Amino acid sequence: MLLGIPAILPPDLLKVLCEMGHGDRIVIADGNFPAASVGKDHIVIHCDGHGIPEVLEAILKLMPLDQYEEKPVSLMEVVPGDPVKTPIWDTYKEILAKYDSRGAEGIRTVERFAYYKEAAKAYAIITTGERAQYANVMLQKGCVLEGKR
Repeated sequence: MLLGIPAILPPDLLKVLCEMGHGDRIVIADGNFPAASVGKDHIVIHCDGHGIPEVLEAILKLMPLDQYEEKPVSLMEVVPGDPVKTPIWDTYKEILAKYDSRGAEGIRTVERFAYYKEAAKAYAIITTGERAQYANVMLQKGCVLEGKR
């Protein structure tokens, strides 16, 4: 056990967050995301008993978002014609506002198959038990600056 480290983050995820450099991306995937196939050549970490909001918040307590990227957070765009609602995105905006001054302005949406291609280039994918549709979140790591957090 360590002080100040969210208990929800397993040791292998902490290692990945430490290894990631500026500009590297990490995906926090919902339960429907094809993590095994998209991440077949990458690191896949299992946090299956948790939802994305709590994993997102735990990560943002430790990892800054890319300060040089206008929109360092990527969400999977709803497929045109799909009537599903995405209230979980509002939760993400609230969480992001606590850790990054851009808040919702730092979020972009990416078409489904383009999102999968970007995710395949991510440093790691975290699987969760999140059941909300279109709940996947991709974060681009920033620099840890002297005197910050």
